[in-house]
Amino acid sequence: PVRGVRGSPRARSAMPSWVIDRYGPSDVLRFTRDMVFPAIHFPNEVIIKVHAASLNPIDLSMRSGYGATALNMKRDPLKLKSTDSEFPLTLGRDVSGVVMECGLSVSYFKPGDEVWAAIPPWKQGTLSEFVVASGNEVSFKPKCLSHTEAASLPYVGLTAWSAISQVGGLNRSNCSGKRVLILGASGGVGTFAVQLVKAWGAHVTAVCSHDASTLMKKLGADDVVDYKSGNLEEQLKTLPLFDFILDNVGGSTEKWALDLLKKWSGATYVTLVTPFLINMDKLGVADGMLQTGVTVGSRTVKHLFKGVHYRWAFFMPSGPSLDEIAELVDSGKIQPVIDQVFSFSEVPKAFLKLEGGHARGKTVIDVISKK
Repeated sequence: PVRGVRGSPRARSAMPSWVIDRYGPSDVLRFTRDMVFPAIHFPNEVIIKVHAASLNPIDLSMRSGYGATALNMKRDPLKLKSTDSEFPLTLGRDVSGVVMECGLSVSYFKPGDEVWAAIPPWKQGTLSEFVVASGNEVSFKPKCLSHTEAASLPYVGLTAWSAISQVGGLNRSNCSGKRVLILGASGGVGTFAVQLVKAWGAHVTAVCSHDASTLMKKLGADDVVDYKSGNLEEQLKTLPLFDFILDNVGGSTEKWALDLLKKWSGATYVTLVTPFLINMDKLGVADGMLQTGVTVGSRTVKHLFKGVHYRWAFFMPSGPSLDEIAELVDSGKIQPVIDQVFSFSEVPKAFLKLEGGHARGKTVIDVISKK
């Protein structure tokens, strides 16, 4: 039951949306004008008219079914629904738009406010005309950005913020002068992370391909290392040791990257590439969580004995963190990095672009364009 709404009256029951009805490749994307209009079910929720959205690698993963076990458990933890189907499912995590309606306990926002948010992956996404979000996931959009620019930042910004600040322990008061290494620096999370730690006064080394080196310098990187120009491990070993490493790449990188940290100094390695969702998909919820706990626990202890901290990080939705990010954007310390903008009718093309890899920044969808 709808518990009460403040906002504009509406008589609509359906809206345009891009959905999937099954997991698979790009051809599972389907445009519909009959997606169920979102409703406010809890007093802290808001409905946002989506002006712009953007794509992230998690959208490709979710389209393929990655993480479905964990996400379905989060969607319906008590198994109250009569069917197990999460379809039709709308992808897209980022939104910049305008508040249309507010639940009765929402006091911070009102209809007409320009806002941005990153919607967590267990909720219906933003490749739609409207989306519902919890008030604590939403923040006022940076004044200096258009909706298209703003939509490029929330998900990658909060992912980097989680890894660097909440998990890694860096902030504006303790980051100055620290040596930070960003592996996979030219993607969405990487371009944000470079700017964030630079804004906090760190010395930043960015690892990317040669054609992204100009962008890295523009974003403030002090050193840029081309991973294609020889053995990356050997190149990085010629540099002074680091206080903090953010790993967006994973794989074999983890086997040698921790040796680049200063030992017994509180130095920390944080990776965003974890087996958590894969374990749950393969082993089920209970065994998957157990296997994940054993893995992170054993690696943490092993590296602690070597004098460095080992951590996993995940995206965390947070309106208050977006407030802080908006301040950095409005003060000119963080800028959006956009690779290409597509119209709402071109969502499948945007997915193909994202699948091609090697984007410099974000793929953005202009949802309200008439094209």
